Formats: sequence, C-alpha cells, structure tokens
Amino acid sequence: MVTIKVNPIGHGEPLEFQVVLLEGKSQTQYVVTMARRTWEDLTPGSTAEACIEAAFRFLLDRESQESILKRFDVAVIPRYFPDFERALPRYLSKS
Repeated sequence: MVTIKVNPIGHGEPLEFQVVLLEGKSQTQYVVTMARRTWEDLTPGSTAEACIEAAFRFLLDRESQESILKRFDVAVIPRYFPDFERALPRYLSKS
C-alpha cells in the first residue's frame, strides 16, 4: 500500500506541491503544479491537496510510481490518460 503525502510549497499561480509516495521504507518525491482554475474545475468543493492526492491515486492505478514524471502540471494528465477528468471524482471520494 502506497501512502501519499501532499504538501503545498507555493501559494502563487500556479499552485505548487511536493508529493511524497511512501511504500515500505522507500519514498519517491515529485513536484506538481496546478492552476487554481484547473483545481476548481476538476474538484469543486474540495481542497487542492485532495485534488492532487486523487490525481496520484488515479496515476498509480495506471502506471508504476517510477513511471510518473518527477515534475509535471496536472493539466498534462489528460494528454496521457483521456479518461482522467471523468474518473477523478471516484478517486476523490477515496482520499
């Protein structure tokens, strides 16, 4: 089981987060950006951190944590996974 920790590291535009995936004794770190508008469109009524966590749960169901880019913007996910926006609410409810 992978634990996902999301920490804001920037409050400007775009929002910036450090994401740490913990599995056993190993950890992998990422830097993820997201425009406020993207957050509001994807997950109205939730926190930006919950949106990022849900996005990582979505990604981890589709690829290994080693395959996830170490630095990316949430807006690129639908380019690789067209079902992202439709599937995200399901992952948000698991966060």
